[in-house]
Amino acid sequence: MVSPVIRLESTDRDSMSGLSERDAIAKLKRDGYNELPSAQARNILSIAWESIQDPIFLLLVGGGIIYWILGDLQEALILLGFVVFLTAISLYQEGKTEHALEALRDLSSPRALVIRDGKRKRIAGREVVRDDILMLAEGDRVPADAIVISCTNLSTDESLLTGESLPVRKVAAVGDVEMARPGGDELPFVYSGTLVVQGQGIVKVRSIGTQTEMGKIGNALQKVPPEVTPLQREMNRLVSRLFGIALALCVAIVIIYGATTGDWLKGVLAGITLAMAILPNEFPVVVTIFLALGAWRISQNHVLARRTSAVETVGSATVLCVDKTGTLTLNQMAVQQLFAYNHPENPQLYDLGLHSQVPLPEAVHELVEFCILASQRDPFDPMEKAFKQLGDRSLANTEHLHNDWMLLKAYPLSPDLLAMSHVWQSADGKKYEIATKGAPEAIADLCHFTPQQQQLLATQVSEMAAQGLRVLGVAKASLLDAPPPFLPPHPILTPEHLPNKQHDFPFQFLGLVGLSDPVRPTVAAAIQECHNAGIRVVMITGDYSETAQSIARQVGLLQTGDTITGAELDRMSDTELQQRIENTSIFARAVPEQKLRIVNALKDKGEVVAMTGDGVNDAPALKAAQIGIAMGQHGTDVARESAALVLLDDDFSSIVQAVKLGRRIFDNLRKAMSYLIAIHIPIAGMSLIPVLFKLPLVLLPIHVAFLHLIIDPACSIVLEAEPAEANVMKRPPRNPKEPLFGKKTLGLALLQGGGILVIILTVFAIATYRQQGELDIRALTFTTLIIANLGLILSESSTSRLSLKILKSPNPALWWVIGGGVFFMAIVLYIPFLRELFSFSFLHPIDLAICLGSGLISLLWFELLKQTKSRNI
Repeated sequence: MVSPVIRLESTDRDSMSGLSERDAIAKLKRDGYNELPSAQARNILSIAWESIQDPIFLLLVGGGIIYWILGDLQEALILLGFVVFLTAISLYQEGKTEHALEALRDLSSPRALVIRDGKRKRIAGREVVRDDILMLAEGDRVPADAIVISCTNLSTDESLLTGESLPVRKVAAVGDVEMARPGGDELPFVYSGTLVVQGQGIVKVRSIGTQTEMGKIGNALQKVPPEVTPLQREMNRLVSRLFGIALALCVAIVIIYGATTGDWLKGVLAGITLAMAILPNEFPVVVTIFLALGAWRISQNHVLARRTSAVETVGSATVLCVDKTGTLTLNQMAVQQLFAYNHPENPQLYDLGLHSQVPLPEAVHELVEFCILASQRDPFDPMEKAFKQLGDRSLANTEHLHNDWMLLKAYPLSPDLLAMSHVWQSADGKKYEIATKGAPEAIADLCHFTPQQQQLLATQVSEMAAQGLRVLGVAKASLLDAPPPFLPPHPILTPEHLPNKQHDFPFQFLGLVGLSDPVRPTVAAAIQECHNAGIRVVMITGDYSETAQSIARQVGLLQTGDTITGAELDRMSDTELQQRIENTSIFARAVPEQKLRIVNALKDKGEVVAMTGDGVNDAPALKAAQIGIAMGQHGTDVARESAALVLLDDDFSSIVQAVKLGRRIFDNLRKAMSYLIAIHIPIAGMSLIPVLFKLPLVLLPIHVAFLHLIIDPACSIVLEAEPAEANVMKRPPRNPKEPLFGKKTLGLALLQGGGILVIILTVFAIATYRQQGELDIRALTFTTLIIANLGLILSESSTSRLSLKILKSPNPALWWVIGGGVFFMAIVLYIPFLRELFSFSFLHPIDLAICLGSGLISLLWFELLKQTKSRNI
């Protein structure tokens, strides 16, 4: 990159030697490094500590310790084994997330070219100190807030701070000035994290690290508490209640049995058996595995989950707040319209969006040609890039590209004239062309428009601007065709021959160019799918109302009310905002504090808010929302660290896939929880009833352990892998206040479990009535329970399809669990050693027929309940 060469006034030269290395080191020790607020990277120990502090892990550890103390080493090892397994999953998932984020992060501190001891030196941005002299050029990331000492055609992209996609022009400071907030052209300030898109400059650092505008926003994040998800709150309540119920029942059994029989030891054993049957240890296991596997699945759709609990929450989002720049749009400029003045009496408007597959007509070739000539040859400015891309695409085989021409002189933008010109010499040296572009009124002034012409031009500019376009005027001048008076006869031009002012050239107006920040091609379909799914989309942008409304029309963002601007928002009370926010889908000219206020207002109305963004200015709102979604490719470090989800490809449609996966995870989690409640009813019943009525015990600890070999894979593997229901994105979000187990869901689970218990008790009663032995009764009852359990798994796999239809296209895990359950039950029944270990007798074909028939009856009962529920819905 060419180093900037800038003429300095004499008053600036004293400062151009910069700081001495000794002074810089002293300032670095005193003020610290130039670093932004950043979340500390978590190591494996911190992740493990966070995992074992979770109540669901403490529950598992506590249960294992109790069993160990009571001498049940097998169950203790099983439970503690779950702790190790789940901790390993958590470590792997969280570690993978942290490493992925490290790979995503750009250097939070860019390199900086400083002047130290009168010499230029490139250092790490984190080593920049106050009063350092920095040299900036196109493509540089500004490492600190600074005041411009001198500059040439300097423009920066401040969209990370202001949300506006257009670059802003900078001027040199006059006298002593104090730093001001970003926003607007012609200011003598540059800000940390912004990008130099044009020109060059020399600046003096005034603020570093947390004192910069970017750092102040980062500091504000520390005051926003992280959001606890509804699922986390509900699971903590559910596990606590179930644990309390289980403990109370166990104590009651011990007391009742010991008091009525006098056999306290047997009462304690009965209590332990019941605890093993109903202790809700699977609930935390299932939630952890579902969310961990959900985070892995969602990463396959280019969405990284920084917190696994957010995977489910995104599926319950009711409002999606989106930033325009970089989220709905590409945050890059493209030529949208060309308004050619080849024939002033009949100018032609050409819209590239309506003719994307058609070559550019000849009528607009000259307009594009001089747009390119008025730009840098290898541009960095987004608008100039757009001109070059259009020319490379449309003028490649025409005479309108002049890559071999030589630039003689450039006239930069100035506060007095918002236009820039380039003087070019043709390759053969026979032609001299001047190309100029800039604000339409400035170009009209150079072309000496009459008042009538200016009025017509203003009308056309307004029409184009109303469509959200940035409008530039373009003109040309040809020196040798009509030599101006300042040229000598038959000249061979040199820069010294050229005038100091652009006004001295005989410009001819060529037309207007309208540029837009293009909408991402997948956004319209994604927003439509959000509407179908009952998710309200709200645009919050720092851009102008007209631009925001234009983008909203392009993406199909339905407006249900007037656009509210930041100024209007400031005048509103919280009560008025609460009333108007329901009918507003666009907030324009919003600053970071207002974005946070909007998110909080939506939350106060009971909405589950998802907030997308990529800039530092989005970070507080990202952290305050229940689900913050940051852009991974173009987003800032602060935004990514504040968000729960990161879009790795910055594709808005990935949000829709995340919502779909979140809803699927919740549906499958509800199925798994419903299954667990249903299957624990007969297990608890068959552990409790024989004790109360002094009947032969059916379930022993080894039987409960065997049941877990089926129950745990069923709910954590089979049901987790079930595909999404057909209507998953055609129904509204669930009520944020709706619990994981509504009355209907809990009632269905109780009816399913109660039906199994009735059937098993019937088999138990028949066997007891026939005076079969204890081993026969246990074998018959337990086999019936296993078959009914497999039928329950099959039924729970879908809330809308019948079990026979599920068998035609099940997920592979279903076959493995059902086949494995049948296989292991068979070897337990018919291998003598295992049969004795389980205290079973040999089952004859008639016994198996009774068990199978009873299991089929329970499956028919499940299907009847499913159809009844579907009709009620």
